[in-house]
Amino acid sequence: MTPPTLDDIRQARIALEGVISRTPLMRHPLLAAETGLDIYVKHENHNPTGAFKIRGGLNLIAALSDAECERGVITASTGNHGQSIAFAAKRFCIPCTVAVPIGNNPDKNAAMRAFGAEVVEHGKDFDEAREWVEQEAAARGLRYVHSANEPLLIAGVGTYALEIFEDLPDADVIFVPIGGGSGASGCGIVRTALGSTARIIGVQAEEADAFTRSWRGPDRVVGDRAATFAEGVATRYTFDLPFEILKHELYDVVTLTEGELEEGVRLALRATHNLAEGAGGAALMAAVKAGDLLRGQKVVCVMSGGNLNTSVLGRILRASDS
Repeated sequence: MTPPTLDDIRQARIALEGVISRTPLMRHPLLAAETGLDIYVKHENHNPTGAFKIRGGLNLIAALSDAECERGVITASTGNHGQSIAFAAKRFCIPCTVAVPIGNNPDKNAAMRAFGAEVVEHGKDFDEAREWVEQEAAARGLRYVHSANEPLLIAGVGTYALEIFEDLPDADVIFVPIGGGSGASGCGIVRTALGSTARIIGVQAEEADAFTRSWRGPDRVVGDRAATFAEGVATRYTFDLPFEILKHELYDVVTLTEGELEEGVRLALRATHNLAEGAGGAALMAAVKAGDLLRGQKVVCVMSGGNLNTSVLGRILRASDS
């Protein structure tokens, strides 16, 4: 697989015109006051599916051959990637199947079904659902859409980074949550191609840190669990294409406890008046954790998604009162 280029990302932006609107890069006074940092939030939670993944899904599905469209597509997801593929498949009248882990966020499942996808629950986590999908795709002759090992997908999600650097060309640090790594990969490609010196820092959950340990160590590892409520970063594997890109493009990776991820959700509500899912609030908490190291710098936090289940939200808010 060949990583996408800046030209590929610019071409993807053309493919998204008329469907995806530019998302705001906002400086929230309450957030600045509470953190003491010059933070700008890239609101990918304002996209039609509530997450950045829609950019990649649309770009990839739009480029499928007639034969692939006729056969249909299949993918694995905990929700946001699945919504992006379901949304795009509906737009192009393509049959779509999404496998999710058993017990997956019911709100995300409902959203995927609303876009016309067949949602199949399989396995204890994303990676077991993914393994089932890979077998099913081969057996049924479907176009398997990997959630990260897809150059067109990375090119699509990279369009959010173009917007960041156009709006804030002198950004110093960009925090991006990492699950499969497509979002951070797109950001790194754009940063390097534009000649920016911004440091890109990935954010993971301590309870799902296979990427972090692989990136820091000599060998890629497989996690034995992904025990985090933050579905968007709940992966046990690293994936070839984004890992290859991020090995060179990332400055560092920050890991957060479950309590810190929950506080990220509360901070987003309190200081930006936005609903962020666990992964969506992770960048904010990573910036808070860095604290004084970021004083005097322009910091961008990517709010990657806002599709938080209401029962989980209630638990997180109740925990703040105890």
